Amino acid sequence: MADLEIIAIHDIGEVRPGDDLAELIAAADDAHLQDGDCLVITQKVVSKAEGRLVDIDPTDPLSHKPLVEAESVRILRRRGELIISQTEHGFVCANAGIDLSNVERGQAALLPVDSDRSARGIRDRLRARHGHDVAVIISDTFGRPWRRGVTDVAIGCAGIRAVADLRGTTDALGRELMVTEVAVVDEIAAAADLVMGKAKGVAVAIVRGLEAEWFGQGSVVDEIVRDPTDDLFR
Repeated sequence: MADLEIIAIHDIGEVRPGDDLAELIAAADDAHLQDGDCLVITQKVVSKAEGRLVDIDPTDPLSHKPLVEAESVRILRRRGELIISQTEHGFVCANAGIDLSNVERGQAALLPVDSDRSARGIRDRLRARHGHDVAVIISDTFGRPWRRGVTDVAIGCAGIRAVADLRGTTDALGRELMVTEVAVVDEIAAAADLVMGKAKGVAVAIVRGLEAEWFGQGSVVDEIVRDPTDDLFR
């Protein structure tokens, strides 16, 4: 891989229900897209554009909890006000991915219904209307078992491999790799968050210089979600 470049797109503006994210990105002054770029877009603006906003009581800090129950297919753990649950997408996360940050007071943002489909739609419109052949990742912030702090991961993707399977290849010393699979889209999402941050108002970034072999059709984030039969902790 050559040098990697991560470029924040600063001038998307406030996204509202019904907005066309592909058009907002294409019109942004910072978005000098090139074929082979990967766009990383935060879940929050995708949810806003798709109208995945629900009114809650701004005076009640727990008013979003019924939404958590409704958006969960399984509750794994409860501790005080925190709920760790599994969503219909298969994600295991805090509060079913429902977020109150970076939305208007009195509203909660739900996860997109199908983030892979959201990513495909944005990718297809950029290619059809503007001739940009780029990959798209929808990112969100997740905690991790056994480690403190949060990091961004991919919850949807299009035009890029979700997992790079290195099994059968060799390491730097010539030993065959037996189990190594790299969650490429998660690594890209985390890298992009370094320029987007949590409070900078930057919702889209370009990651440039990725391996050409990672690009293509057909990948979905579901490839990353571990099957419960292989999960030692549930």
